Amino acid sequence: MFRQILSVGGFTLLSRVTGFVRDIVMAAIMGTGLVADAFVVAQRLPNHFRAIFGEGAFNSAFVPSYAKALESQGQQAATLLAGRLLTLLAIVLTIVTALAIVYMPSLVALLAPGFPDEPEKFALAVTLTRITFPYLLFVTLVTLVSGVLNAADRFAAAAAAPILLNVTVVAALAVAFLFPTAGHAAAWGVAVAGVLELLLVVFDARRAGIMPVPRGIVLDAGMRRFFRTLGPAVIGSAGVQIAMFADTIIASLLPTGAVSSLYYADRLYQLPVGVIGIAAGTVVLPAMARRLAVGDEDGAAAAQNRAMAFTLAIAAPFFVAFLLIPTLIMEALFMRGAFDAHSAAAAGAALAAYGIGLPAVVLIRSAIASFHARQDTATPLIASFSGIGVNLALKLVLYAPLGAPGLALATAAGAWVNFALLAFLALRRRAMRPDRGLKLTLVAVLVSVAALVLYTLLAHRPLATLAAGVPSAHAIVLLALLGGGGAIVYFGLLFGLLKALRVPLRRA
Repeated sequence: MFRQILSVGGFTLLSRVTGFVRDIVMAAIMGTGLVADAFVVAQRLPNHFRAIFGEGAFNSAFVPSYAKALESQGQQAATLLAGRLLTLLAIVLTIVTALAIVYMPSLVALLAPGFPDEPEKFALAVTLTRITFPYLLFVTLVTLVSGVLNAADRFAAAAAAPILLNVTVVAALAVAFLFPTAGHAAAWGVAVAGVLELLLVVFDARRAGIMPVPRGIVLDAGMRRFFRTLGPAVIGSAGVQIAMFADTIIASLLPTGAVSSLYYADRLYQLPVGVIGIAAGTVVLPAMARRLAVGDEDGAAAAQNRAMAFTLAIAAPFFVAFLLIPTLIMEALFMRGAFDAHSAAAAGAALAAYGIGLPAVVLIRSAIASFHARQDTATPLIASFSGIGVNLALKLVLYAPLGAPGLALATAAGAWVNFALLAFLALRRRAMRPDRGLKLTLVAVLVSVAALVLYTLLAHRPLATLAAGVPSAHAIVLLALLGGGGAIVYFGLLFGLLKALRVPLRRA
């Protein structure tokens, strides 16, 4: 399992690294102004729908259904189920995309109600979103094919696909002078990337001999099982996206720059979430589903514990960095061109607020697997909407006095409520059974985090003095020194403690 998590995490890390290159180029060219705000909304709208109907709900319902068909009826039945769903998705998403393009002004006004007060920004956002929206069609089909690959223990292509988005957008921005604005260039990059991502996963699935082909839609037992789990999953995914919609909606009411400040903070925040939390969740769901399909409860629990221990250990340093040095991170990564010190401070404040919820967010996907692997998508709904209720209520209270950081802080609080309820319900039903290895890993992580905090506080000033000798790259050098030394302190102590506590570092 560790090898598979590292495979997914490695490609996801490469995706995030190329994503940083994309964001650095975007920040330098667009900063946090009008064009940046319009493009952020333009890429968020199809991504919100993708997360509701694609990666979130569809994957949660499809992977266990496909795995059950594969284990109980064989590859032919599983491929038939995937082919029928491929036909259904293609039809529905084509209709949704066409309607969205026609009614785009209304959709943008709904997502960013502050934009119509600025006609230039609103018109640009509508145009850019019409360009990016077809990405939804292609990337949702990518999700289906990726689910087929994941169920066959082939994770690399699906994890690598998002890299194409980053590379394509950077390539488009490199020739931005050919477009009316840099936002137009980036939007076309998004649209083209959807096609390239689909081609990549289709190629891998065909090479493995498991690529589904469109089939007539028949409501057999497998399809009925899928739809029974899809409904609650859609509602659950929609709930999470409602909270994200709220960020964009409320941020659009704040002064220009709030939307893009939250965007850059969220991009950094999503590094550990994607590389660690989502990677672990992607691997643990099919692993648990396969074990439960043959009645192996102990094996499913062991798989989940390994994933959660790994997630905690790797995510903890990001938690410390986001809380203690958020502005330095923004300065080192983005402060050039149109992205100035004010932009770095604003985005850094939002990053610190997001960081408070990081431990909960990276563990949520592994916790949800307790239920989704058992084809229970209804129970996580309770936890999700409880967290979202807290999130939305706090947004309304905090956005006026705190601005963009208030929205991020509300998101963090909602994530903790969501995870706490998931863990409580899973533990009560014995769908989650923490073992000795997970508990001892938690102890080792807490001790190592305390050492990392102490190092960061004590080393910051002398290292800042040392980095001052390179004024042209002061923030980059300081971040590299703090990060390098912190990694040695944290991981050196962590591995030492795990060894002393006799926690296996590798398990089958």
